[in-house]
Amino acid sequence: MRINVYISSTGYCSRREADRLIQNSRVTIDGSIASLGMEVTDNNIVRVDGAIIKNRPKRVYLAFNKPKGIVSTTDESKPNNIITYINYPERIFPIGRLDKDTSGLILLTNDGMIVNQILRSENNHEKEYIVEVDKTCDEEFFNKMRTGVEIYNPVQHKKVITKPAIIKRINNKTFSLIITQGLNLQIRRMCKQLGYNVTNLKRIRIMNIKLNDLKIGQWRYLSEDELNLD
Repeated sequence: MRINVYISSTGYCSRREADRLIQNSRVTIDGSIASLGMEVTDNNIVRVDGAIIKNRPKRVYLAFNKPKGIVSTTDESKPNNIITYINYPERIFPIGRLDKDTSGLILLTNDGMIVNQILRSENNHEKEYIVEVDKTCDEEFFNKMRTGVEIYNPVQHKKVITKPAIIKRINNKTFSLIITQGLNLQIRRMCKQLGYNVTNLKRIRIMNIKLNDLKIGQWRYLSEDELNLD
């Protein structure tokens, strides 16, 4: 398998982080500095910063109710990072992210193989949020949120139309929103484009995994049923 896949499959880090390690010449294969795209087998000795990595730990899958103010990063030198906050005894990393000012459900794991399965946009996986804005929502706002809003995509460096969404009113300023994309600050950008400011944003579901009554700041292990992602 490719070197980045191998590293992530050990639970050491995600594929993207593995690529960064490789680009920074911190990975060796049988004593030689690795390069992106190289293939390895279990017979090769792979080291990161001189330490051998090959033991594949028991897979860990957590659902965490992230409070506002916690940053979805594995960089433990950054204040309020999610890893230090959870303080799990083994190395884990978040699957995707929630921005600092958004609370709710985020998944963490040591299994790099599951990350792409969850994050691939072509899988059209649903994510559900409770959104509160700063003024009463009218029907025009709901219709535009439902059918698609033109927002700037900083990754593609251009404006895009968001995919159709499912929206349901909860009260005058609050609604539930189900989207199948994960564009940077997507919901906040959608609302801003339509003249509304998000005052509170909470994710309550990813696919079949629900936040339910998990208290803010707490985590739990995913069940076998929840790990059935097909």
